[in-house]
Amino acid sequence: MVTRTDIADYLDGSFTTGGMTRTQIIAAADQHGAPEPVLTALGLLPEGMYANLRTLWPHLASVPRS
Repeated sequence: MVTRTDIADYLDGSFTTGGMTRTQIIAAADQHGAPEPVLTALGLLPEGMYANLRTLWPHLASVPRS
């Protein structure tokens, strides 16, 4: 089971240069070695810009905190 902590670990430092699109978020997690379940969970995000990690959580309500 993927948790928000897992997602945060694989996106650590990814928002330092500003907001990212869904595609960029998935690519960043992939670059940090995220396993398929994390990438699948991120694939649930709707298209759009996300300013920081906290802006992901309303769209990933089914992903537990830890």
